[in-house]
Amino acid sequence: MDRVTSLATDLRRRGVTDVLTGMTARSAHSSDASLYRVPPLLIARPRAAEDVAAVIELCARHEVPVTARGGGTSVAGNAVGPGLVLDFSRHLNQVVGVDPGTATAVVQPGLIQADLQRAAAPYGLRFGPDPSTHTRCTIGGMIGNNACGSRTLGYGRTSDNVVALKAVTGAGTALDLTSPLGDPEQAGEPAELTALRRLAAANLATIRTGFGRFGRQVSGYALEHLLPERRFDVARLLVGSEGTLAVLTEATVRLVGDPAYRVLVALGYPDIAAAGDAAPALLEHRPTACEGLDARIVDVVRARRGPGAVPPLPPGAAWLFVEVAGDDESEVRDRAARVAACGASSFVVTDPAQAAALWRIREDGAGLSGRSPAGRPAHAGWEDTAVPPAMLGRYLRDFEALMAGFGVTGLPYGHFGDGCLHIRLDVPLDRPGGTKVFRDFLTAAAELVAGYGGSLSGEHGDGRARSELLPLMYPQPAIDLFAQVKGIFDPGDVLNPGVLVRPRPFDADLRVPAAPPVRAGLALAYRHDGGDFSQAVHRCTGVGKCRADTTAAGGVMCPSYLATREEKDSTRGRARVLQEMVNGTAVTGGWRSREVHEALDLCLSCKGCASDCPTGVDMAAYKSEMLYQSYRGRPRPPAHYSLGRLPLWARLAARMPRVVNAALRVPALRRPALAMAGVDRRRTLPAFAPRTFRSWFEREHRTVPGRPVVLFVDTFTDHFAPEVGRAAVAVLEAAGYAPRITARRQCCALTWISTGQLDAAKRILGRTVADLGSKDLAGADVPIVGLEPSCTAVLRSDALELLDEADAAPVAARTRTLAELLSETPGWRPPPLGGTTVVAQPHCHHHAVMGWDADARLLREAGVDVRRLGGCCGLAGNFGVEKGHYEISVAVAEHQLLPALRQASPDGAVLADGFSCRTQIADLSPRRGVHLAQLLAERLPPEKGSGP
Repeated sequence: MDRVTSLATDLRRRGVTDVLTGMTARSAHSSDASLYRVPPLLIARPRAAEDVAAVIELCARHEVPVTARGGGTSVAGNAVGPGLVLDFSRHLNQVVGVDPGTATAVVQPGLIQADLQRAAAPYGLRFGPDPSTHTRCTIGGMIGNNACGSRTLGYGRTSDNVVALKAVTGAGTALDLTSPLGDPEQAGEPAELTALRRLAAANLATIRTGFGRFGRQVSGYALEHLLPERRFDVARLLVGSEGTLAVLTEATVRLVGDPAYRVLVALGYPDIAAAGDAAPALLEHRPTACEGLDARIVDVVRARRGPGAVPPLPPGAAWLFVEVAGDDESEVRDRAARVAACGASSFVVTDPAQAAALWRIREDGAGLSGRSPAGRPAHAGWEDTAVPPAMLGRYLRDFEALMAGFGVTGLPYGHFGDGCLHIRLDVPLDRPGGTKVFRDFLTAAAELVAGYGGSLSGEHGDGRARSELLPLMYPQPAIDLFAQVKGIFDPGDVLNPGVLVRPRPFDADLRVPAAPPVRAGLALAYRHDGGDFSQAVHRCTGVGKCRADTTAAGGVMCPSYLATREEKDSTRGRARVLQEMVNGTAVTGGWRSREVHEALDLCLSCKGCASDCPTGVDMAAYKSEMLYQSYRGRPRPPAHYSLGRLPLWARLAARMPRVVNAALRVPALRRPALAMAGVDRRRTLPAFAPRTFRSWFEREHRTVPGRPVVLFVDTFTDHFAPEVGRAAVAVLEAAGYAPRITARRQCCALTWISTGQLDAAKRILGRTVADLGSKDLAGADVPIVGLEPSCTAVLRSDALELLDEADAAPVAARTRTLAELLSETPGWRPPPLGGTTVVAQPHCHHHAVMGWDADARLLREAGVDVRRLGGCCGLAGNFGVEKGHYEISVAVAEHQLLPALRQASPDGAVLADGFSCRTQIADLSPRRGVHLAQLLAERLPPEKGSGP
């Protein structure tokens, strides 16, 4: 640590001010989207090119290696290293300028690809390469591994779209490179370039015969760009060098015009190899994309996202998605028709929305491939091999046979027009002998692809996953050339050591085998992970969707990261810290370690990741488990006793609600009460209702005939918002139902769950489930309606993890939201709400567990003009009320909710079923939120129901 402290001090003296040395940050950066785990010594986040130069100079002096990192989405281990990680995503992430005249953009390396697209769009331009991680991968990362994406046939690789680069070599030389530099040696050029010219001139035969043989030959250094006929294009040589030669500080990239017309043709085939056979013949029609996938990936999208996530496809068990584009509509349609005629079955799709739904299968499937068809964890490592397209079908057959021989499965898909295959494999790394299976399989697979004249990498780079295997693809003279090029640019081996040249063994530093199973003493069942907490947290494969802003499309994950932009506050960063806790070598304090509590402190327990994370990470559950393990049998924070046991205090307050409300309005009493409760003094406490909903229902509600339905009376509706319950009764009765409630007060134990008081939660929830499942209350087919989304989600989801599944599953199956029940009711139609404008803030648990589709459909049928918000309101139950969370809570609300409320019509409604959402709205704005039940009840005919 003296070495780290000394280096960090020197960096700060040189003006590199954003340096992280804590173990929490180091753990969060210990992996990327690969299998590899390499905790760094420290992280520097440069603000300018001068910072990059200072980092390289000082790290060379301190003999600390440097690894450049963008979005951390590398699947080959290109973005992890044992020394200093240079994270560009925090500050150097801007578009310097867009020049529509030259169709170029100058960008910083940490710029997200999707942000470049937004900056170029007003000029009718875009950046051509478009990997599936475009919402979070950086341009610097794309340059580092020569990323491609689906539309390489139309726009080329990243290297084909680079105009100029600025970079700093491992020797500390600043390079300013245009593409190409030209053959003659230039006066005053850096010594590295002169030495490189001489090396290339002496090895022309090796370069000409071994490099640039087909478009997706990405493995190794792209030495073909040094040939005289390529005019010594060093900028393009650096593209794909994975940060081993120089570190990028700025790039000028080529932009392209978006064609006026795009048509997608879906072609069906009996199997994926047949699709591979067919792909080369389609290239004569000049497609911009030719993507292959088969039933395995379609099935997993359907199973995870629901049947509606997969639009109709042509008959077959494998498909090619072929896109043709251009500015002449008739010419594009003609080419599409000719493509369609090439298959026995095909669909021609001209509607952009329908085409987007089909492309989403491919994009979602790529994320969902973290689970194999056998339901096992599927790993990167053999992620993106490529062969000449004419050989793809034969290669696929041999590769399927190889998988069968090793007993592994995966979900194959890829850029078939380029001969590139993507797949993650369920190699048993978590089992004894699994590492040997991994080594044996990858070696055999490398020999297979080399036998086809292919490339170990087609777009993701070699990294730690494949660099050791390069001698199977290249002859020794080529391998020697790699070492000499590395020696010219980085003589001290400072930059990303262990990658490409003098590689680390590809089975070293593997994350999963280093993590022992954690099964004993857990409170939650981890049903889908074999009861193993370790396997649960290793669901995170690092693809980084939690770093993308998906709120505009209704997504939720990850609200605290969007507020802080700190890796430790992303779902991925938290998962990495928990993985390090399980590993036990870097984070050594177990459940109670400072690093784990730091990483999870700002987790809102929103459950957004449970639905939005492609691999189904449920950080809310992991946080509950962590709090349970940390505080079991020990004193807890004050908020756990106050907010965590809120239903108990609500029952006591219900005896004298007016007295309690009056007392809490007296400053001399309110301030110490909030302090003792661990509540932020800036929060306004909601008032207890003068009369509970249960009291009204039991004493004044008149039973009406109708189909039975159980109304689950949650604490929030009962004690704080009984008007919501009364409105729900009116709506249900108008729909022909006869609501009933449990004879005893019941609670879902949500507040105990969110604060990790899971022993008590099991007891409380167990009684509730027993009552709701009682035959005395209702028959097995009688639905249960929840009004508070978080409590409904407990019955639908958490109960299955906390209780015996045989008891919880029948109740979970009967539980509905109000919108779900009404949508399933034969003949029911919503009251006319035409002319009503609504800003809707779906509760996070509603989105994550039940989904909001039924609500959206109901509102559309009612004629409501809805603006649906994504993201979290920021209060998230007890989170935003607790001391230390107020600023983050407000920052989360400012991301979507508060701006939308400011823009909303004063006459419109704000729909928020969640009590915490309505509380946040009332606390931070002059608006008031209403529940769906209230919105509907207001328009009921006066003679219907009991009325709110």
